[in-house]
Amino acid sequence: MRILLSALTAATLMTTPVWAADWTGFYLGAGIGSADVDGPGALDGDDVTYGVHAGYNYDFGDFVLGGEVEFDRADISLGGGAAQVDNVSRLKFKAGYDFGPALGYVVLGGARVNTSLGNDTGSVYGLGIAAPINDQFIVSGEVLRHDFNNFNNSGQDADATSVNIRASFRF
Repeated sequence: MRILLSALTAATLMTTPVWAADWTGFYLGAGIGSADVDGPGALDGDDVTYGVHAGYNYDFGDFVLGGEVEFDRADISLGGGAAQVDNVSRLKFKAGYDFGPALGYVVLGGARVNTSLGNDTGSVYGLGIAAPINDQFIVSGEVLRHDFNNFNNSGQDADATSVNIRASFRF
C-alpha cells in the first residue's frame, strides 16, 4: 500500500497542470483499488475493487468543498470462503485545500456494504489527493477507512481500509 501511495504522490507532483486550478463543477469517473476487510470474528480478506463515482466541487479560492456518490464492486472472499463482500456504496462529503498543482482533501460520510452475511450501513472517512491533467481530466487517489459497528446486528464490528486510484472527467 505504501508503494501505491508513493507512486501516486510522485505522479501527482510530476504532473504539470494545463488548467488553472478552479475545482468548481460536476465530474464523473471510474476507479480501481484494493480493499482489506476485517470482518466479524476471523472473517478477514482482501482483493481488488473497481467502480464509478460522480460528484460536485465548489472552489472558494484556497478552500474547496464537495460531495460525491461512489459505487464499488468487490469479490472479496472472507475467512477462506465462509463469506463474501459483493459491493460498497458511499456518500462522501469532501473538504480540501488547493495547493496549486494538486488538491489535498479529507473525506467524511456514510457507507453501505452488501455481503453474503447481510447488509449494513457505517461510516467512511479518509484522505485524498487530486491533480488535473488538463481542463477536463483529473487523476486522484484516496485512502478510506470504513467502520461498521454491530455488523448486521451480530454484536460484532467489521471494518475495511481501501486504497483507490481514480480518473475523472469534468463537465
